[in-house]
Amino acid sequence: MAADWDDLRSPESYLGLARTENFASPRRAARGNPHVYAAPVQLQLNQWALTGNWAFENEAVVLNDGSGRVVYQFHARDVHLVMGPTTQGKSIDFRVFLDGQPAGAAHGFDVDDQGNGTLTEQRLYQLIRQPPPVTDRRFEIEFQDSGVAGYAFTFG
Repeated sequence: MAADWDDLRSPESYLGLARTENFASPRRAARGNPHVYAAPVQLQLNQWALTGNWAFENEAVVLNDGSGRVVYQFHARDVHLVMGPTTQGKSIDFRVFLDGQPAGAAHGFDVDDQGNGTLTEQRLYQLIRQPPPVTDRRFEIEFQDSGVAGYAFTFG
């Protein structure tokens, strides 16, 4: 299904250090070495943040140790994330939330109504497909294990 252009106010957003914009964690993005990041309580529209132990690479952010989250304040019907495990053949469970609650009726193709999904390969995952009306929302994806690489958000 085509993007909902009338309700699309969030642009494609790259997570890797080479092209990242609107990163809002209090600790600045730092190349290479893992750092523990935290998300602010509130984000402005199109800002994003990390929680947990992540490393910025040129094209991706990589979860290094334990669980972690990516948080994004968006305005669109659909949320997609290009991501995958850093080790081929590894599966990593994740869960998505809207405004702190399980995705419910707004879940995308790659998650169930409780927001649960499994990362099995590097590709674009459809995480949210909101029913009308579309409003500004806080999206969160929580990974249960390290070894995740996140590349880019796209919206529709």
